[in-house]
Amino acid sequence: MSWEIRENLTAFSRFLRTASLGRSLLGLLSLALVLLLAVNLATFVMIGRTAEFNETIDRSVRVQVAARDVLTRLVDAETGQRGYLLTGRQQFLAIHDEAIRDLPAVMQELDDLTAGDPEVRERVDRLRDLARERLGVMDASIALARSGRTGDAVQIVRDGRGKELMDAMRLEIDAIDTIESDRFASRRQQSEWSARATIGVNAMAGILVLMLAGIVAWIVLRYLREMQAAHYELDRINANLENEVRDRTGDLIRANEEVQRFAYIVSHDLRAPLVNVMGYTSELEQAGKVIDRQMAKVETEAPDLMERDALVAVREDVPEAISFIRASTEKMDRLINAILKLSREGRRVMVSEPVNMTTMVQRIADSVNHQTEAVGAEIDVAELPGLTGDRLSLEQVFSNMIDNAVKYLDPKRPGQIRVEGQDLADGMVEYRIIDNGRGISDRDHERIFELFRRSGKQDQPGEGLGLAFVRNSIRRMGGDIAVESKLGEGSTFVLKFPKRLYVSENGTPS
Repeated sequence: MSWEIRENLTAFSRFLRTASLGRSLLGLLSLALVLLLAVNLATFVMIGRTAEFNETIDRSVRVQVAARDVLTRLVDAETGQRGYLLTGRQQFLAIHDEAIRDLPAVMQELDDLTAGDPEVRERVDRLRDLARERLGVMDASIALARSGRTGDAVQIVRDGRGKELMDAMRLEIDAIDTIESDRFASRRQQSEWSARATIGVNAMAGILVLMLAGIVAWIVLRYLREMQAAHYELDRINANLENEVRDRTGDLIRANEEVQRFAYIVSHDLRAPLVNVMGYTSELEQAGKVIDRQMAKVETEAPDLMERDALVAVREDVPEAISFIRASTEKMDRLINAILKLSREGRRVMVSEPVNMTTMVQRIADSVNHQTEAVGAEIDVAELPGLTGDRLSLEQVFSNMIDNAVKYLDPKRPGQIRVEGQDLADGMVEYRIIDNGRGISDRDHERIFELFRRSGKQDQPGEGLGLAFVRNSIRRMGGDIAVESKLGEGSTFVLKFPKRLYVSENGTPS
């Protein structure tokens, strides 16, 4: 038994064990089907008995007619015999001969009709014997008349043996008629009883079906009432839930705006002292150069006054410290700029418009041709399904993704990057960015989307903000991003967006 059949049987068994409207309706419909089958069976039996009854009537009538035909043929033969004996005319003998000629066929028909009926067969056998004997008496008298012994022939008739045989045959035929009539009456009584029983079964089944229909209607009506009540209750809950969701959404929007304002203010305020630090660092660098020139002059004119440690501090230690401070401030400046970028993106008003994704992505791919040509890589953009969304966000997302794919190609093999997509059945559209680059370790599949987190060898410039920015932008448009990757084999980033982005009046996705 296949897995699908076992699953279906398990589901059906669980359905039968669980009390539900569907199970009740199934049970009632099954009972109604059984009743209809019983009615059909009773009707079929009745039709069979009616056919059997009709066949019995037909056979009985044919038996009675055949028996009467035997008697009729013998009476005709007797009439022709007596006419010939009295007149000597051959025309009466022709009547006798014609009746005798038809008699075997009539007897054969009677034999065939009673072949499987021992009770009637006994009467038919006696009738045949009597008919044979009666024909013998007639043949004897006719033979005497033909030889000129008419007196002897008439004497045979006067003896009364022929009449006795004919009376005996009439008794046998009457007995056959009685047997067939009794059978007909019995079968008719049985047929009438079967008809009444069938009518009773049909009437009872009809009443039960009507009762079942009433029960089904009552169950469905009760279910509909319960569904209506549940619908009203659900509407009430939904109304309350919508109000609560609206309130919570408003709170979240306000909180998010506060967080974005806070991030903007903090980033902005951090830049002021950072600018001062960078400015004073430049001044220290210039001052160090002045001091270095002065110390060089002193070293030339009065070497005894110059200490070696001071010279090393001015020419090596101070420039190294200033270089470290400059590198740190530049890194902090990049981080602050990234935070400001995220903050501005979160506060930016979105605009929903139709976007030809194939054209847009191909333009982004063309913009990095100089990088791909430098490393011998290729970018293949398939025919992509379009969508209605925020064009700027989409451009930023795909620019980051293609830039990352190019940046982290594996130098050991020619780079291959492919962008493809498809429409999904749930009103979403999916894009896949596939590369054969370095790949990402399993433990870093989620970490790479976090702020300031990077994966693998850190030989490329960056602060770990690109994928965090991408995920934030995609989720703001109602989509999501995931990665499928194996270290050393390449990566596939799966981006999902709603086919149509709905934007509220204040410019936020709805």
